[in-house]
Amino acid sequence: MPVFELAALGAALCWALSSVMTPGPVAHLGAYAFTRIRMTMMLAPLAIWVLVTGSWATISADLLVPILLSGAIGIFLGDTALFMTMARLGPRRTSILFSTNAPMAVVLGWLLLDEALTGRELVGIGLIIAGVVLAIVFGKRRSQLHQWESVKGSLWVGVAIGLLSAFSQAVGSLIARPVMEAGADPIAVSLVRVAIAVACFHIALLAPMQMMRQQAPLNTPVALNTFFSGLLAMAIGMSLLLFALSGGEVGIVTTLSATTPALLLPLIWIRTGERPAIAAWIGAALVIAGSWQLFAT
Repeated sequence: MPVFELAALGAALCWALSSVMTPGPVAHLGAYAFTRIRMTMMLAPLAIWVLVTGSWATISADLLVPILLSGAIGIFLGDTALFMTMARLGPRRTSILFSTNAPMAVVLGWLLLDEALTGRELVGIGLIIAGVVLAIVFGKRRSQLHQWESVKGSLWVGVAIGLLSAFSQAVGSLIARPVMEAGADPIAVSLVRVAIAVACFHIALLAPMQMMRQQAPLNTPVALNTFFSGLLAMAIGMSLLLFALSGGEVGIVTTLSATTPALLLPLIWIRTGERPAIAAWIGAALVIAGSWQLFAT
């Protein structure tokens, strides 16, 4: 397999590994506090990268507003909802729900940007929806007892929050698209998006809401887990994806990077000792097949 396709698979694996690392810190700190702390930790690595490469020069003043709006929606709202879903539904269901951001972005592009919606894309959207429903409704065997397969609170409330996360990511990506087309460096854009998200997180702490509060002290193991999960997902995974897109075919690279739900299943099996249900595997496969239909050139 060519190096660019391997890099795309490496990005998906990084995101899957990060998903396996996050349930513990999320449960310890609370979804909101975990997201805020992890984003704050990621400012330094991203800033160092931008300073070393000098890529800040690619962001002109007229691009700042859409980047800031993209970060507020896609990261502040999207990641908060993502880890709220993780706390309720576990990493497997969360990853499969988050994969719906791809068809959401396609539909939003059709509705708002007048982009054509082809028959192939409609098939892809249908496959992804079928895969998500299959994995969520039938993706657990009765014999599976690990806490990652348990549902805390209402299943459908968790599903709604997960879909909100995917929708926020899709909207954030849609807003950022013209910025990337203007030639802005992706890592520099990520730094600005993360910075505005961190600012929003700290402003939101002023609200008298219990969900905003940190549930337990940040000890060393939790801090390390939080930092390295962010490093895997946002620094290494993102860099691998950008490298893959620099020389690989966009459709193939995007589809391979969307294999996270499938790569996550054996990792969960190794971590919990419980084999995922056959419906979970079929659902993940349908999501990948749907992604191929959406992005294949």
